Amino acid sequence: MSQPHVPPERPGPWNPPQAPRPHAPRPPAAQDGPKPSGVKDLFNGVGYLLRGIGWVARHPAQWLFGLIPALVVLAVYGAALLFLAFQIDDLAGWVTGFADGWSDAARTGARVVAGIAIYGTALFLVLITFTAMTLLVGDPFYEAIAVRVEESQGGAPPDPDVPLMVQIGRALKDALLLGVIALMFAVVFFACGFVPVIGQTVVPVVAGLVSGYFLAGELTSVAMDRRGILRKERFARMRANRPLVVGFGAATVVVFLIPLGAVLAMPGAVAGGTLLARERLAREWPAREPGPEMPVTPGDGGTAEYH
Repeated sequence: MSQPHVPPERPGPWNPPQAPRPHAPRPPAAQDGPKPSGVKDLFNGVGYLLRGIGWVARHPAQWLFGLIPALVVLAVYGAALLFLAFQIDDLAGWVTGFADGWSDAARTGARVVAGIAIYGTALFLVLITFTAMTLLVGDPFYEAIAVRVEESQGGAPPDPDVPLMVQIGRALKDALLLGVIALMFAVVFFACGFVPVIGQTVVPVVAGLVSGYFLAGELTSVAMDRRGILRKERFARMRANRPLVVGFGAATVVVFLIPLGAVLAMPGAVAGGTLLARERLAREWPAREPGPEMPVTPGDGGTAEYH
């Protein structure tokens, strides 16, 4: 017996039209493919710094433009470090007052270790805060560089609809918070610096990795803030890509330790951080609230949603 013909459903009084379902972003694996291994991501992070330096090498005007705020901050930090160098003997003697009754050799050894620990702690604080202060002082400079980098890759997201004073307030808050965190780590590393052998070998390496992690957070902040991804979420995404971020940050620390490296490489580091944020950190997770996808600009390599 043949089945009666059933007409296709059409909108009507008994079959009202259904509202379209909101688009659900695809999971990260569907967007970007399998995530690289930790070791590969470590080297990928180094590659982002090299790509950033290569970008400014091809755009020398942008490199010169980005040197201005870095030179200003370097002058202030350099004066502070020079003053500390002249006072290091007195500070080391004050810190090791407990060794006054020791033999000359033991007392001298304790003060040398204390001097190294004090100056090493100061350098750690400089590494952590130099980038934050340079970005704060040179925000218009590095914002312009980040936009140029994104435009060279296909297009930049629109300017955030946030008042200027709010942006400045956020930057100051982030810089102060970073300074407090850096000071806490500095105290720990200073204390560990007195441990024989470990304090002069393992501790500097760990300090470099920690400072590199926070440096990466600062260098990606320009591109991430432009997408509405603020500090808390930015660091959450960094934790999800820790080898990648540490590779980029640690390589930056090594370059910054070269005399004048922090100044000369700062524009390239900002460019590399912009590429890192654009290609990995800003696209790694789906958006917090589902919504229609925005058109892709050439160079994005896939669909992306600006936050």
